[in-house]
Amino acid sequence: MSTSTGKGADAASLLLRVSLGVMYLTHSLVLKVFTFGFAGTAGYFASLGLPSFTAYVVITAEVIGGLLLLANVATGWTALALLPILGGAFWVHSGNGWVFSAAGGGWEYPLFLIVVSLAVALQYFAARNVATNRSRVFGSAAQQA
Repeated sequence: MSTSTGKGADAASLLLRVSLGVMYLTHSLVLKVFTFGFAGTAGYFASLGLPSFTAYVVITAEVIGGLLLLANVATGWTALALLPILGGAFWVHSGNGWVFSAAGGGWEYPLFLIVVSLAVALQYFAARNVATNRSRVFGSAAQQA
C-alpha cells in the first residue's frame, strides 16, 4: 500500500470513528437526556414494553461508547458492544417504514448506524491484524540478523 493510500485510509477510519462517537454522544445526551429527559426516555421505553430501567442502561452505554470511540479506546470491541442498542432501535422503528422522518421514525437510520458500527469494528480489527503481521515479519527478520 502506498503512503498516500495508507494516509487516506487512516483519515477515513478516523472520520468514521469520530462521526460514530459523536452520534452516540449526541443521540444519548441531546435527544434522550436534554430533549426528553431521563423520566421521559424511561417512560418511552416502558411504552414499548421494555423495563424502564433499560433506558438508563442505553443512555449510559451510548455515552460511554461514544467517549471510548472518540478516545480511540477498544474501538472495535466498543463498536460491536453497541450493536445490540442499534438492533433495539431497528426493532423499535421497523414497523414505521424506511424513512426516518416518518411518524415514529423509520428504520434506515438505525440500519445505517449498524453498518457504520460494523465498518468501524472491521477497520479496527483489520488494522490490528496488519500490525501483528508486520511485527511478526520484522521481528523474525531482526532475530535472524
